[in-house]
Amino acid sequence: MRALRILLIVTVILGGLFVIADRVAVGFAEDEAADKLRTSEGLAGTPSVSIKGFPFLTQVVGGELDEVEVGIQNLEADTGGTAQNTGPDKIRIDDLTAQMRGVAFSSNYSSATAASATGTATISYDELLKAAKSEPVQLTNGVTAEVVGLSDGGNGKIKVEVEATVLGAKLPQPVSVLSTIGVKGDTVTARADALPNLGVQLAEDKARTVTDFQQRIDGLPGGIKLDKVEAAPNGVDITVRGSDVSLVG
Repeated sequence: MRALRILLIVTVILGGLFVIADRVAVGFAEDEAADKLRTSEGLAGTPSVSIKGFPFLTQVVGGELDEVEVGIQNLEADTGGTAQNTGPDKIRIDDLTAQMRGVAFSSNYSSATAASATGTATISYDELLKAAKSEPVQLTNGVTAEVVGLSDGGNGKIKVEVEATVLGAKLPQPVSVLSTIGVKGDTVTARADALPNLGVQLAEDKARTVTDFQQRIDGLPGGIKLDKVEAAPNGVDITVRGSDVSLVG
């Protein structure tokens, strides 16, 4: 009985030491991965990296991690301009969180690739307004208009506010329309459900040069791509997805 008790005590101690070693190792690996990701993606700040699953050390021996969660604040993504104007070169994406699954890494740990990845992020309406806003557009003789505001329109729509000037006088208040947003390739699109009533008869194609816009979003980390978008109270929520995503290297 005494020998069995000693064996149990030793087993518990060794198990505790293994857990401690495992957690120390995973913490070190997360810090190293975060630094490499910041360098490889040219990020302004260090992202958060959380390696899921236990134990970590047995996953390392197998050469593949079950899941890695990456969080990036204030990501500056490339845009390539817009269809209407040159637009901003960068657009800020808030709170990008991505779950990388089946992360295989090289024998020297210099590279890691996820079999699949899904994630979410938000683009504020102020940021998206940069794509919609341009110099006032002349719609017809004496009538110019420009987008001056974007906000949540409810039911998955965004509200686009248009300010118009008719014969040198601004309308008393902006005219708003609801727009449907979507994704086409690497581009977020917005198309008005109805044309704004500016008090004059306008050709549809002319009116849409003001109300409709698109914003390309390129160069997301690891090559993940836009999947879908949805209007939300503080901005446009985006979902991203990818396969064979390069985490580092």
